[in-house]
Amino acid sequence: MISPLKLLPYKEYRGVRREYSVIFYYLPVFGRMYRRRVELCLAECKGGESILEVGFGSGLTFLNLDQMYKKIYGLDLSCDVQEVAQVFAPLGIRPSLRNGNVLDMPYEDSQFDTVLLISILEHLKPEELDCALLEIKRVLKPGGQIVYGVPVERPFMVAMFALLGYNIHKYHFSTEKDVAAAAQKHFEQVRVIPMKSTPAFFGNVYEIGHFIKSVDK
Repeated sequence: MISPLKLLPYKEYRGVRREYSVIFYYLPVFGRMYRRRVELCLAECKGGESILEVGFGSGLTFLNLDQMYKKIYGLDLSCDVQEVAQVFAPLGIRPSLRNGNVLDMPYEDSQFDTVLLISILEHLKPEELDCALLEIKRVLKPGGQIVYGVPVERPFMVAMFALLGYNIHKYHFSTEKDVAAAAQKHFEQVRVIPMKSTPAFFGNVYEIGHFIKSVDK
């Protein structure tokens, strides 16, 4: 069963640049699709001791993840980690947040049950994907999972982002096929799930990957 994304009132979120405003999650039509992609990713997370979310931004997943994992870790390139942490402290949620890059992560080997990346890997160039996935593999426990979500670049998706003032061709360098192929090189595939647009006749606009680190490696 897919649980709904639990959100705070959008004005309570802090710590990210204006272009990453969480208002997108509350808009008619667009908001439903924004929430749905996160919900599909969260539905693949198996729960456990610890999860690392790479590119956590405002911490939109934290209310859900707190019910699934004993400890939340977060790595983000640009957010103000102290401001984000302060949003959740009154709720008794105290994630361990750091600034850093998925290409060189400041964590021990075999530390996490799950690594979650929602709309992150498409920002890497295809030649960087191997490095990122090897880093993720390093910090995952044997048998741990990587769950990612990436957009499927279709005319409808490009147009939708353009309406939001976002030219994806300036920021997206790897396709969903690039990401899936790289993940298959380093992990065991569980499933890859397509997400259709709203309305559905526009086709798939997002893809969720669920892969496992072999217990033998």
